[in-house]
Amino acid sequence: MRVEESKFIWMDGELVPWGEARVHVLSHALHYGTAVLEGTRAYETARGPAVFRLDDHLRRLVVSARIIGLAMPYPVEELREATLRTVAANGRPSCYIRHLAHRGYGEMGIAARGCPTSVSIATWEWGALLGSGVRLMTSSWRRNDQTVVPTAAKATGPYLNSVLAKQEALDAGYDEAVLLNSAGYVSECTGANLFVVRDGVLATPPDSAGALAGLTQDTVERLAADLGLPAVRRELMRSDLYAADEVFLCGTAAGIVHVSSVDRRELGDGPGPVTARLSDAYDAVVHGRDDRYQHWLTPVAA
Repeated sequence: MRVEESKFIWMDGELVPWGEARVHVLSHALHYGTAVLEGTRAYETARGPAVFRLDDHLRRLVVSARIIGLAMPYPVEELREATLRTVAANGRPSCYIRHLAHRGYGEMGIAARGCPTSVSIATWEWGALLGSGVRLMTSSWRRNDQTVVPTAAKATGPYLNSVLAKQEALDAGYDEAVLLNSAGYVSECTGANLFVVRDGVLATPPDSAGALAGLTQDTVERLAADLGLPAVRRELMRSDLYAADEVFLCGTAAGIVHVSSVDRRELGDGPGPVTARLSDAYDAVVHGRDDRYQHWLTPVAA
């Protein structure tokens, strides 16, 4: 999906015009994938634009940096203010927000610990990453193993795994790919967590399956509990996807979207009842229509 330009990008303490936000071609992260990222969203609410679970996203950014040994030059409090400042400066009632911390220019080589960490915050208008009725395929690529790269970190380098699986799915005529881990259990999709529903019970793979601990995944579990829907984290086999009553994906970029087929096994054209309830609940929460979850929303304007 094409990026719609905004006015400014925050870079290391300054709002820089969009077209002038540049990094050196010899930045370490460009060559070795030494960066961490977050995808966050601001939503239009009756009280003005508000960022959903901003502090949770920023804490995960800082933890991801710590896991891969990347020095983070800004605390969460400063990143929060920078995020709100950037969203306000770009003037959109709703937007996608990309936080990136990367090892920059200064040295070359695998370690290059003398390279400074550069942090940027960009916002742009971005619709849902996936349309409703996703056609899912099982990728021939396996999910990164946690003994190879730290799957708990939302790091850029390991995303090549997702890129390869996504390309494979699109080339084969599908919308998205699901990756199995080295043991053959379901992990996650290329940019979203996955839930199956069977006999009214939700199940999603555990972090140990190689899946990123998704904040939207966590949100779904909390909403399910409040709706009286049982939810568990357990290992899922490929056949569990075929036997499910419903399958849906969730993520900041995707929202909650139902899966219409897995490896050409049809699951229905429209969202099932559980998926529909959760999708409606999620929409109400992020747009500030459910007062029980106002603590998850950070207003852009005080």
